[in-house]
Amino acid sequence: MRFELSFWEQKQYFTNIDVVIVGSGIVGLSAALSLKEKSPKINILIVESGALPSGASTKNAGFACIGSISELIDDLKKREEEEVFALVEKRYNGLKRLRERIGDAGMHYNAYGGYEVFDNVINYEECADKITDFNFELNKRIGIKEIYKNADASIAKLGLNNTKHLISCSAEGQIDSGMMMEALIDKAKLAGIKILNGLHVTSFENENDKIKLQTKNGYVFQAGRMLICTNGFAKQLLPSEDVEPARGQVLITSQIPLLKIKGNFHFDRGYFYFRNVEDRVLIGGGRNLSFETEHTTEQNVTTLIQSKLEELLREMILPGMNYSIEQRWAGTMGIGTNKDPIVKKIQKNIYCAVRMGGMGIALGSLTGEEAAALVFAEL
Repeated sequence: MRFELSFWEQKQYFTNIDVVIVGSGIVGLSAALSLKEKSPKINILIVESGALPSGASTKNAGFACIGSISELIDDLKKREEEEVFALVEKRYNGLKRLRERIGDAGMHYNAYGGYEVFDNVINYEECADKITDFNFELNKRIGIKEIYKNADASIAKLGLNNTKHLISCSAEGQIDSGMMMEALIDKAKLAGIKILNGLHVTSFENENDKIKLQTKNGYVFQAGRMLICTNGFAKQLLPSEDVEPARGQVLITSQIPLLKIKGNFHFDRGYFYFRNVEDRVLIGGGRNLSFETEHTTEQNVTTLIQSKLEELLREMILPGMNYSIEQRWAGTMGIGTNKDPIVKKIQKNIYCAVRMGGMGIALGSLTGEEAAALVFAEL
């Protein structure tokens, strides 16, 4: 059923739209802000299917990271060295751009650093052998010396059990994802960018040099250009693109007095991750336990993965401590055959910026700006 817009609705929200951006996450908001910086008079509308950003922007773990050694080793088995380290450099510069745009206080950024946790000596030795080479390569690219170091001396201080070795990463930090998104939304509104939530775009087509968009709500409207920034949900509008949904499950504990854990922690090639949130522990991941079922846009949690997260809490992270599980949730990432974002023109007047590969916090700002430059060049 088609619902007609009122005169006031049409006039205020859907008239003379230069660019409509689908998706109000980090990428969509960054693209909109970048377009406004290039041309303050441009009329931009962001439409979002959910009451809040629907994918991972407010559902992630709040890791500001560039990649653990074991993750990079895995990537090097599939891709050329230049491609792998160029992406790490982009993650670092993306985090730098996000911090510049919002300010550290605006997203409660804490430079606590990160650690990779090893319960297996063989896996550790493979990573330890790469520390010098990786440090040399990243120092050339981002100008920081000795990003990765052995951190075995911190195991006892952090209270970790079943842990043979640690490798630290000085280039990591934590953010409050809710604060980050609110800051971006506030900046967008201050710049005159309209954001409409609860408006789910189901189809689109070129019509008379305009894009005609159909929504699940029954509304139909037009825009001059369209930028799709739906990441893990991209397949719904872009079925031919190499991007698939990946569910990321998370839980968070009650407050824990005298909590020892501080910083970001990666385990099992990054498939599991945990951190302190002030005096709580947040842990997530585990999609490697069931890749097939975790390729979904459903945002419920599962017993299989939640049980494993709880097991890691009991046996590795908080052994012998009293706590309860206060919340559980899941978000939707966008992944593909490689981890580079897809930023390109789809067809006349239609563009996309999707597939953050689980690194939306690090990649979202620069990816949005790259997409904005592509759209702006053809306005």
